[in-house]
Amino acid sequence: MALSAVGTVASGALSGAGGEMGRRTSERLCGLLSRARTEDGGAGTGSGDGEQQPTLPVTESEQLAATLRLMEVARRYPEFARDLAEWVREASWLAPRALPAVAHGASRPQMLPPATAVFTDREDVIEWITALLDDADPIPGAPTIAALTGPGGIGKTAVAVRCAYALRERFPDGVLFVDLAGASSGAALPPSDVLARFLERLGVPPAKVPGDEARQRDLYRDCMADRRMMVVLDNAHADAQVIPLLPASPGCLVLVTSRQRLGRLVAEHGAHPRILRPLSTADSVLLLRRVAGSERAAAPDAVVQAVARAAGGVPLALCTTGAGLAVREHLPWERVARQLSERIHGQGGDAVPSGSIDDPSGSADPVRHAQDVSYGELTPECAAFYRALAVWAWPTVTVMCAAQAADVKEDQARVLLEQLARVHLLEEVGEERYRFHDLARAHARELAMAEDGHGRMSAGVRRVAVAHLRCAAEADFRVMPLRWRLGAAYRGLVLPEDRDPADGKHALAELRRERENLAAVIRAADHHGFDDLVWQLCEAMWGLHLLLGFHAQWIDTHLLGVEAARRCAAEFGDRRAVGRMLVQLAFGYMGAGRADDAEEALAQAVGADEACGHHRGQASAVEALGLLHLKRWRYAEAQQCFEEAREILGRIRERDDGWEDLPRATALLEHHIGRAQTKQRHFEAALTRLNDALVRFRTLPDGRDAYNEGRVYMSLGELHLEAGDADLARVSLDKAVKAMETAGAGLQLADVFESRARCHRVSDRPAQAAEDLRTAAVHYEENGDRTGAERIRAELAEPEA
Repeated sequence: MALSAVGTVASGALSGAGGEMGRRTSERLCGLLSRARTEDGGAGTGSGDGEQQPTLPVTESEQLAATLRLMEVARRYPEFARDLAEWVREASWLAPRALPAVAHGASRPQMLPPATAVFTDREDVIEWITALLDDADPIPGAPTIAALTGPGGIGKTAVAVRCAYALRERFPDGVLFVDLAGASSGAALPPSDVLARFLERLGVPPAKVPGDEARQRDLYRDCMADRRMMVVLDNAHADAQVIPLLPASPGCLVLVTSRQRLGRLVAEHGAHPRILRPLSTADSVLLLRRVAGSERAAAPDAVVQAVARAAGGVPLALCTTGAGLAVREHLPWERVARQLSERIHGQGGDAVPSGSIDDPSGSADPVRHAQDVSYGELTPECAAFYRALAVWAWPTVTVMCAAQAADVKEDQARVLLEQLARVHLLEEVGEERYRFHDLARAHARELAMAEDGHGRMSAGVRRVAVAHLRCAAEADFRVMPLRWRLGAAYRGLVLPEDRDPADGKHALAELRRERENLAAVIRAADHHGFDDLVWQLCEAMWGLHLLLGFHAQWIDTHLLGVEAARRCAAEFGDRRAVGRMLVQLAFGYMGAGRADDAEEALAQAVGADEACGHHRGQASAVEALGLLHLKRWRYAEAQQCFEEAREILGRIRERDDGWEDLPRATALLEHHIGRAQTKQRHFEAALTRLNDALVRFRTLPDGRDAYNEGRVYMSLGELHLEAGDADLARVSLDKAVKAMETAGAGLQLADVFESRARCHRVSDRPAQAAEDLRTAAVHYEENGDRTGAERIRAELAEPEA
């Protein structure tokens, strides 16, 4: 338990997980290790006399060494053992967890997409999976895994979804579903992104989802333990994408679909493979008639059979052909049969280019032939629209994305999107949100390259990127209006005077809905050489990543942002952007627990901003380096960085970049310096700094900053408590309560009450301590931190409370 607690606290210290409680628990670990050195006769107490201070144990070997030292000292000193046990109990609450399935509906996810109403045949697959479940001899730690493979368009997704609906009553704890987008390695979702999505649906608050994949995987398996759940992993690219997503519970069923044979999944994890074959002619005719509809049922059997045989028994080809017949009531079956025949045999001068993932020559590709026929029946306007949507593999196509890609009005885009969905060239997956089957997108893209050319396609990508940048910047500004930014997209943005207090949360939700599309836009802009848009899009996603994480995507996109900013700086762009991207990348590394990479990125950022004379950016980079040192318990180095950043800010003159932000930036640095001095036990100097920060936040030119004022009062409370004056600490925390109430910061208010309860305990006022803890629990509950509320109630239940 101690080793687990050390690992949890150390990783959370870098990422900021656990908020104020996580920070305090980390600093308490630092204090315990300092005491262990003293009790053990080692060097240094961290008392501010220049003696050696322990540093945050980041690697597994460092965490093991730290734990062994704590346990060794605890064996010899009972008081230390009691303090260590109390710390372990507190730290155990920092480990992310989901509520039991019975406790909250959100932890019983039902993520299945709608099933098709025209499903035909494949009942044998359901029987096969049912038999696997009935005949399974449960092996501890091993779920039942069924792997459905086959070429594109053969109906793997439809079969998996149909099976999941048929079997879900056997899995009362819910169903998880994800499209892994595995048609190509470039588009495939990384396991970390999928784990983050699953963990949230299992009841883990977004802020508590770990940043690194290994811890995400461990938490996911912990959440799935002893549950009976179904996990549908659709469209996998390779074994490596699937294996981290396997639960370790024998009560679970995992359905995997892929075009590839997943050898490792079979050999190492006991997956049961099954290849899906084309439908029989009889079933093909049945599916074709179902899709075409009852109004077209009068067609002669021989003609329908000819169309069905031309579709090769491939469900996607049959559905595409049938949808075209359903929509165009005057389109004769005979004409469709003739068109398909001409394409199969290479006849017809107007035949469009063929080729597919499964059959590059196109000579035997029924899906492509069906798409050719449907495309040939589109109006010129709709055909151009279809081609324009395929300029990039967008995760989903929104109305805005479609309108910009095709350079049409949004009302027109809505009509055309619906037309394409009706003929099965697009699939509607949500309200005004569509998706290509990857074979349809390949078809449309090939046509676009042949008929429109690279220049027009590139122009479409740029319009899409500009539109997404505009929307993302507006939302990001609403999320964190006080932070400084770079980029033309933020110019002129202002908040309305009658702004809804919940507007920031709504804006964050908007960014979150478009997160995957925004990442795709960054990659598309990078591919087409739009460096100016790449780094600005990264800037516009900063608030999203800072508050919600998604560290794998954060790092991937910001690596592109760094290189794009460097190319811009070398040519004609904003040289300040290089340092800005590096600082943001460093925070992504911190969230993923990669402290050394973060330090290297920040060192590069300092150099980049210094080279271009950007004092605001340089100060920000040095400040971020100080925050990293603070997280790693390098308090003297942190203080040095904060003071250096303070000196750099002093070089900014009126009308320089950052001048308007100077008062708030300076106040923040004063607060940071006071915190670093407190941890070094330089209490008198820290008191001066914190009081100075307090005055600065109260007298900001653009109005009082109640939130940061409250943060300073919290730091003053900690200072007085560490200095042994619980009464002065309580006075500061009383003022912190008022400030946080003014700011409407519910979670921070809960933390203040929890801190004040500690003051009451030190002063032997148990009744007041219990009252503050009960108030803290209410605020945690009201603000969505159920784990915090549980932790407080558990503390209240202990005899000491």
